[in-house]
Amino acid sequence: MFYVIGGITVSVVAFFFTIKFLFELAARIVSFLQNEDRERRGDRTIYDYVRGNYLDPRSCKVSWDWKDPYEVGHSMAFRVHLFYKNGQPFPAHRPVGLRVHISHVELAVEIPVTQEVLQEPSSNVVKVAFTVRRAGRYEISVKLGGLNVAYSPYYKIFQPGMVVPSKTKIVCHFSTLVLTCGQPHTLQIVPRDEYDNPTNNSASLRDEHNYGVSIHELGPQEEESTGVSFEKSVTSNRQTFQVFLRLTLHSRGCFHACISYQNQPINNGEFDIIVLSENEKNIVERNVSTSGVSIYFEAYLYNATNCTSTPWHLPPMHMSSSQRRPSTAVEEEDEDSPSECQTPEKVKKPKKVYCYVSPKQFSVKEFYLKIIPWRLYTFRVCPGTKFSYLGPDPVHKLLTLVVDDGIQPPVELSCKERNILAATFIRSLHKNIGGSETFQDKVNFFQRELRQVHMKRPHSKVTLKVSRHTLLESSLKATRNFSISDWSKNFEVVFQDEEALDWGGPRREWFELICKALFDTTNQLFTRFSDNNQALVHPNPNRPAHLRLKMYEFAGRLVGKCLYESSLGGAYKQLVRARFTRSFLAQIIGLRMHYKYFETDDPEFYKSKVCFILNNDMSEMELVFAEEKYNKSGQLDKHVRLVATISGHCIPHVMILACMMEQKTHVPI
Repeated sequence: MFYVIGGITVSVVAFFFTIKFLFELAARIVSFLQNEDRERRGDRTIYDYVRGNYLDPRSCKVSWDWKDPYEVGHSMAFRVHLFYKNGQPFPAHRPVGLRVHISHVELAVEIPVTQEVLQEPSSNVVKVAFTVRRAGRYEISVKLGGLNVAYSPYYKIFQPGMVVPSKTKIVCHFSTLVLTCGQPHTLQIVPRDEYDNPTNNSASLRDEHNYGVSIHELGPQEEESTGVSFEKSVTSNRQTFQVFLRLTLHSRGCFHACISYQNQPINNGEFDIIVLSENEKNIVERNVSTSGVSIYFEAYLYNATNCTSTPWHLPPMHMSSSQRRPSTAVEEEDEDSPSECQTPEKVKKPKKVYCYVSPKQFSVKEFYLKIIPWRLYTFRVCPGTKFSYLGPDPVHKLLTLVVDDGIQPPVELSCKERNILAATFIRSLHKNIGGSETFQDKVNFFQRELRQVHMKRPHSKVTLKVSRHTLLESSLKATRNFSISDWSKNFEVVFQDEEALDWGGPRREWFELICKALFDTTNQLFTRFSDNNQALVHPNPNRPAHLRLKMYEFAGRLVGKCLYESSLGGAYKQLVRARFTRSFLAQIIGLRMHYKYFETDDPEFYKSKVCFILNNDMSEMELVFAEEKYNKSGQLDKHVRLVATISGHCIPHVMILACMMEQKTHVPI
C-alpha cells in the first residue's frame, strides 16, 4: 500500500512539472511570434527561445559603485550585468543596443554618459560612468532593445557638496547698508557649493563659528582707530538652506565690514555700513520721503580742478571703499604740504558749496552773491556713483566724503552732516533699484515698475502693415507717427500680400526679422570688434551715409518695446535678438567705464594688450597713447592719437603713465 501511494504522488508531481514546462514553452513561443519583430529577433530561432539562449532584459542586473547619499562633482559609475534568459553570462562585446538615459527630474537636464565593456572572466559587464553637478533627484533609465533592464528606471538623489566661500552669497545684497545704532539687522546668507548648489548637508548650517565678521571704521588713521563695538549671532534654516546673521552695531559712523566663512571672504561679503542715531535716522527717512527740492547740505569743496596739471587717481572698481581711498598718515601729510598737487589754495581756501540730493541726482552748487546758484557738479543716483569715506579735513575738521562716478574727476567734500548726506543718497538709490542690488531682484523690480508706468495706457491692438521685402523701411514708416501710447499697445502685424491672422506668430516673426535687420553686422548699422560671428555688437561709428541716425532711435524704441512686452510675461514675452557689448550697455545705463569690459567685448585685444600692460612694467614699453587704424585689406591706414582729459584739460601721457603704474587702473580717454 505504501508503494502504491508513493508511486501516485511521484506521478502527480511529474505531471505538474510537465504541465509547467509545457506552459513555459508555449509562452516563449508566443512571445517569440508576437512580441519580437524581425530586427530585434536577428538570428534567434524558436530553439534558442526554448533553451533560453537569448538576452533577456529582466534577467540582467544593475549594481552601483557608490552608496547613497552621494555628493555632486565626483565621477560616478554603475555596472550592467548581462545574462541570457537561462542565467548564463551574455558576452558584452556583442552588439546589445544598451541605452542609458540620465536626467534631472525637476530641471530636465540630461547628463552625458560613457560606456565601457569590462574585460572580466565572463565579459558580461558594461560600466557606465557619468558626472553630476546639479544636486537633486535624478532618473536613471537603462534599456535593452527598448525594454527596461531589471527594475529600471531607477531614482537616485545626489546631495550638494561642501560650502565654497567664493560661491556663497548674501541675499538682497547692498554695497552700503544704512543701519541704526543699537538696532539689529539680519543678513540672509545662502551657502553654495562649487557648482552653485544650495547646501544643506554640511557644517555651514550647524556651526555658527564658521562665519566670521570683521568691521573697521573708515576715515581715521590706523593708530587712531579703536575697536568697533558690535554683536553677531548666527542661526540657520535647513528647509530654505539659508543662514541668518544678526548684526548689531553700538557706535555711530561709517564702517567697512567683511563676512567670511572659515576665514575666507564670501562672494559679496564686503560692504560699507553707515550707522546713524535714532534722530539721524528720522531725518534721513524724512529726506527720502520728500521730493528732494529742499534737501541740501552745507559743505566745503576741495576743487579737483586745482590739480589738473597732475594726474588724478581713479579708484579701481573691484576694491572696497577703504581700499579705494585709504587715509594714511603719509597721504594726509602730503595733503597738508604745498608741494605737487596739494597747493596751499586747496588747504586754506576750501569753497563753500551746497549739496542737493534728489531721487535722481546729486548736485553740488555754489551761490554767487548768496542768491545766484551755479551748478558745479552733477552725479546720477545710480550704483555707478561711489562714495569713499575719509577722516576730518585739515581746515574745518569736518568728516570728508569723496564722490566718484568714473566719468568726472572725484569730488572731495567735507560736511558736518556727512553721514546723513551719504545715508540719504544710499536710501534714494535703494528706493530707485527696488531695495536690492542683486541682478534678479533688480529685473523683477524693473519689470514691476514698467508695468506700473504703463498701467493706465490701454493695451489694445494696433495694426502694423509692413512689407517683407523692405522690412526695415516699411516698419520705420509705419511707426513714424507712433506716440508712447501707440508703442505700448499690442502690435497686430500684417505682411503685405499675405493672408494670416495674427495670434502671436506674425508678431513674433516680425520682432525676429526686424532685430536681424537692425543688429546684424552685414547691414552696417552695428559692428563688432572682431570678425567672430559670436562677438558682441555696438553702434557702427563708420556707418554708411544712407543709414540715418533715425535708425538708432527706432532701434532704441524696439528694444524698449521688447522690454515692456517681456514685463507682461506669458505670450507677450519678446526677446531682443542681439548681444550688445558691455561697454555700450554701461554707457546706456550710466555706469562707469572700465578696461575690464574688453574681456567680453574684445577678448583677443584684452588677452594680448591689456593683460600684458597690467602684468608688466609700462615704463619700458615706450607707449605713445596712439591707436593704429587698419583698412579692410589689413593695411595700416593712420595713427589716431588718444587724449586723456579731466574737466576739459588735457593730461600729458607721461603723467598718465605714472598714474597707471601706481594704480594699474584706467584713465578716461
